[in-house]
Amino acid sequence: QVQLVESGGGLVQAGGSLKLSCAASATFFRLNTMGWFRQAPGKQRELVAVVTGGGNTHYVDSVKGRFTISRDNAVNTVYLQMNTLKPEDTAVYYCNAVPSTPQDFWGQGTQVIVSS
Repeated sequence: QVQLVESGGGLVQAGGSLKLSCAASATFFRLNTMGWFRQAPGKQRELVAVVTGGGNTHYVDSVKGRFTISRDNAVNTVYLQMNTLKPEDTAVYYCNAVPSTPQDFWGQGTQVIVSS
């Protein structure tokens, strides 16, 4: 059974930093490229960062240079270090395999609020 547990969100001022964590079930984690997604109020969920099993990373332009995705295969966890946060980064953040669809299993997410 897939498990995805996101944590680390919170309220931060613009320019601040947060580090998100996502603990996944072992088999699911090992078999998949993983990504961080976010969904802002009234908007569709978007993929913002990807890390392959080998550690290659990819980012959407809006977070390049500010966010860093990583994974620890020993503990089945994917991280998202977010620096220089902006109010437009405010969203609920989710991790999941890449690709994923709305019909797939999703965790509860973790809320990030960036105040101006």
